[in-house]
Amino acid sequence: MGTKRYAMGDLSIETINSKLLYITYSKFENDWPSVLHTHSFTELFCVINGKGRFQIEENEYPIQKDDFVIVNPNTPHTEKSLGPDPLEYVILGIENLSFSFEGNTDYIIFNCQNDKHDLLFYMNTMLHELESEEVNSDRICQNLLEVLIIKLIRRTNFAFDVTPSIKISKECLKIKRYIETNFHHDISLDDLAQISHLNKYYLVHVFTKRFGVSPINYLVQKRIQDSKELLASTDYSIADIAQMSGFSSQSYFAQCFMKNCGITASQYRKSCKTNLPEK
Repeated sequence: MGTKRYAMGDLSIETINSKLLYITYSKFENDWPSVLHTHSFTELFCVINGKGRFQIEENEYPIQKDDFVIVNPNTPHTEKSLGPDPLEYVILGIENLSFSFEGNTDYIIFNCQNDKHDLLFYMNTMLHELESEEVNSDRICQNLLEVLIIKLIRRTNFAFDVTPSIKISKECLKIKRYIETNFHHDISLDDLAQISHLNKYYLVHVFTKRFGVSPINYLVQKRIQDSKELLASTDYSIADIAQMSGFSSQSYFAQCFMKNCGITASQYRKSCKTNLPEK
């Protein structure tokens, strides 16, 4: 008789301290209004059958069977069916959890066909447990949630943060979008406080807690990103690029660029030209 033994690794691993708020099964047959809405928690959305569209903020995406959507807290979204095949889906609401996606977005949509039996197993098991209302069904669901999150991280290779749900994040998102749209212009912390209707010191606190960077540092990052694109793709002078990217002076631009990139703007431009592929 053969025996195989596998030793466990380090068990001093932190648990994922997020909370399952609810799990629902829905079939959208256009029998209720589809309107943009937000939650102060994360939602996981798995399409079981049908076709439709998922709207996130101003963008719409086609979705169909085996698509998986993750929406971070305070992100406007809604779903709707299209054609003769109504959407059927399972949704999990999770408190104290947010994911970090490439491109600094607050959502991701991917096809989970190769993993659907694995992911759906946990989601369906949680659904049946809560429907049964048996003893300790909530504890079983909570443990399955942690397994599901780890499976998702393994499948998609993205990071996550365990963060308190902050309803004030709606104002933070408003400020974030304002900075992304208007970073070329002169913006002060007082301006942002007036737009968000928050005390500027409190705004710094909640914005930093939500995004890991202060509003002004985020503004500088957006300007640096824009300046790098201009340095790599245009022949504008560095002084012009500093002004076009929203910096108040060339000296301040030089200081910020060195701090964020570790090299000067001239060195960055030279490295971009050096790394161009040969024609």
